[in-house]
Amino acid sequence: MKELEKNYNPADIEDRLYEKWQEKKYFHAEVDRSKKPFTIVMPPPNITGQLHMGHALDNTMQDILIRFKRMQGYEALWLPGTDHASIATEAKIVENMREEGITKEDLGREKFLDRAWQWKAQYGGRIVSQLKKIGSSCDWDRERFTMDEGCSKAVKEVFVNLYNKGQIYKGERIINWCPHCLTSISDAEVEYEDQAGKFWHLRYPLTDGSGYIQLATTRPETLLGDTAVAVNPNDDRYKHLVGKTLTLPLVGRKIPIVADDYVGIDFGTGVVKITPAHDPNDFEVGLRHNLPVINVLTDDAKIVDDYPKYAGMDRYEARKAIVEDLDKEGFLVKIEDHEHNVGTCYRCHTTIEPRVSKQWFVKMDELAKPAIDAVKNGDTKFVPGYFDKTYFHWLENIRDWCISRQLWWGHQIPAFYCDDCGEMVVTKEDHATCPHCGKEMRQDPDTLDTWFSSALWPFSTLGWPDKTEEMDYFYPTNTLVTGYDIIPFWVMRMMFSGLEHTGKVPFDTVLIHGLVRDSQGRKMSKSLGNGIDPLEVIDKYGADALRFTLITGNAPGNDMRFYWERVEASRNFANKVWNASRFIMMNMPEEGIDLNKKPEQLTDADKWILSKLNTLVKDVTDNMEKYELGIAADKIYEFIWEEFCDWYIEMVKPRLYSETDDTRYAALWTLKKVLIDALKMLHPYMPFVTEEIFCTIQDEEESIMISSWPVYTEEYAFANEENAVELIKEAVRGIRNTRAEMNVKPSKKAKVFVVSDDEVTRNIFENGKVFFATLGHASEVIIQANKTGIDDDAVSVVLHKAIVYMPFAELVDIAKEIERLEKEVKRLNKELARVNGMLANPNFVSKAPEKKINEEKEKQAKYQEMMKQVQSQLENLKK
Repeated sequence: MKELEKNYNPADIEDRLYEKWQEKKYFHAEVDRSKKPFTIVMPPPNITGQLHMGHALDNTMQDILIRFKRMQGYEALWLPGTDHASIATEAKIVENMREEGITKEDLGREKFLDRAWQWKAQYGGRIVSQLKKIGSSCDWDRERFTMDEGCSKAVKEVFVNLYNKGQIYKGERIINWCPHCLTSISDAEVEYEDQAGKFWHLRYPLTDGSGYIQLATTRPETLLGDTAVAVNPNDDRYKHLVGKTLTLPLVGRKIPIVADDYVGIDFGTGVVKITPAHDPNDFEVGLRHNLPVINVLTDDAKIVDDYPKYAGMDRYEARKAIVEDLDKEGFLVKIEDHEHNVGTCYRCHTTIEPRVSKQWFVKMDELAKPAIDAVKNGDTKFVPGYFDKTYFHWLENIRDWCISRQLWWGHQIPAFYCDDCGEMVVTKEDHATCPHCGKEMRQDPDTLDTWFSSALWPFSTLGWPDKTEEMDYFYPTNTLVTGYDIIPFWVMRMMFSGLEHTGKVPFDTVLIHGLVRDSQGRKMSKSLGNGIDPLEVIDKYGADALRFTLITGNAPGNDMRFYWERVEASRNFANKVWNASRFIMMNMPEEGIDLNKKPEQLTDADKWILSKLNTLVKDVTDNMEKYELGIAADKIYEFIWEEFCDWYIEMVKPRLYSETDDTRYAALWTLKKVLIDALKMLHPYMPFVTEEIFCTIQDEEESIMISSWPVYTEEYAFANEENAVELIKEAVRGIRNTRAEMNVKPSKKAKVFVVSDDEVTRNIFENGKVFFATLGHASEVIIQANKTGIDDDAVSVVLHKAIVYMPFAELVDIAKEIERLEKEVKRLNKELARVNGMLANPNFVSKAPEKKINEEKEKQAKYQEMMKQVQSQLENLKK
């Protein structure tokens, strides 16, 4: 028989096994109508990405599910890929170019894109190789990229179809603008954070000189673009002023006072300045009152040239200058501190600038409704279920989606313009000719939001819009695994896209996980310097230990804390499994004895562990079907460590070591069967160590990952034997605990009496006598119906329907124990004499610090209590 190496060393096996799995094509899935499909599409990591703990958790969960389903006999496809990540990738490339003294404009679009593709070829595969290190069993033959030919074809198909249906349009609306990334971003990409700010209270004078209106603003620099002030139509304080004009401070422009329900009567002074170009609510007010839209900021948030005194100033620099001028000219009333919620770019964390811009939008009203209904009807469910609230919140309050980005890296918008006659054509073709004047048309320079292409991921990756076999067989997919922070970005967009373009939900379950935080509960970040590299953990402890740590004790949707101590515990568990397997293999019979044939006779102990295993199979399968991956992992751990290693292996050692025991074969068969089935259940969590052991202990199957998942069977439901052995275990535990409390060494054997007036219970202990010698340190086991012949000083352990007695004299050498206790009396007398002397010394009591005096008093009380106990024990022994 082959043997395992003496020591478990992950570095020696993990890369070797992963290469084997890939070479054998175990990860690959094909259309097979004889099997039921199970599909997961990987949330595509950015090509700029590097493996972090979030990726490790997300992909470990997916890998556990796909390995589980593969072993259950499904045609299991885990489809991997990467995302082009427009903003992040372009920013990195531009940054690299800046170091060379080159700009995008210096290169031009075509050469810049050549450089971007080179960058993708150089760095884009980094995270893929890192995903392989954690054991991801993806179908790498089907790896996709959001800008590959097939996905790009799907993007054009969707854009043109939605445009032709009137669901995509180009219009001038208020959008979120990032002055650092120099592009628009969608509402979902804005992160809000509380920032300390100010309320500047200002006076706007009435043009007729009859007074002024007072209002407050958090952004005085946008005053330059004010085109009105608004009051509530029901506000009696201002009804007489509606229709009059004000003279805009510093600018001199006349602006009207309008009445609009948007203004809250009770908020502040009840007057709001309206800047349609720089606030989404003001923009809507502007539309209702036909107000002009005046933009006062450049793309990088500097004041435009129309205001010479402030032109070129950064928005915050301009704010300071404008406030100073307002104060000088008597328009500033007061300044108050104010904490307010500010939108920032999710990529660079720069404060977002709302601004009016001509962009491409998707109408969301009609698309959102089916996506809401699909979850309400149960076509797609969230695990945990309460995350549907986040989903509904976004979809029920959704605004039209701004999909154009002022970037070059990405899917260029398939719209073309004729510069001569102004005609616009939207087409799937790469070029367009003007239908009016026949001239070559210019393509829109903007690209699509990255999420536009990743919204199509579950079906574009399977060949849509073509009618492929893969699309027909593997779609809709089954489980989407993702973090709760991605619900508005990605989950809801895939839902409405899948329903709109395929008529089906893209997945039946969304399994939500939380964040991996540091040991103090903080979010891992570069700024805090508290991030932990998963590859560093793998180098030190192995991928199996990292994976098991990320799953155990982790419930769906909950954040978890990362502790190195837990990784070490997971590595210790892998060691335990390894060493137990080595022990079993070392005791296996010589060649020629077939351990695949079930023995005719099994002992109670064999039936007990088989019954426990049988129940475990049922429970773990049920837990995994319900996505309770952490609970299943805990059960597997407890079974292997406690029931199998600490109990069953110890129970059968006497049988293994005896060549004449006619139950030895039954013990070996049971050891092998239980180990293999336990390895199978552990495999999705710890793929490497289980594969190495499985392929060493048996030759019938070439890999554990394509072996069959264990199933519950009534054949191994041994309730009576299970109860019997559990009673013996309880007795052994009681004996061990009692001996430990009395400090009895394991080498000290003692007679054990089991007393029960119940014949069935006596028979159980009679059959289990053998276990007491190895597990309960018993020199002899006597089973009887009453207490006859048992000394009154015997130590007892009370069980259900039985009492276990151990003669005190056999646990303790009375003469030696008296000698030891008398020495302890002498020692305690010395300690008490010292402490009593100190506390009786007036000099010590008057001069020593109170803390020191209290310490000595505590010692005195402790020694007195100890003396009392020792003397009591001595008296009992001398009797």
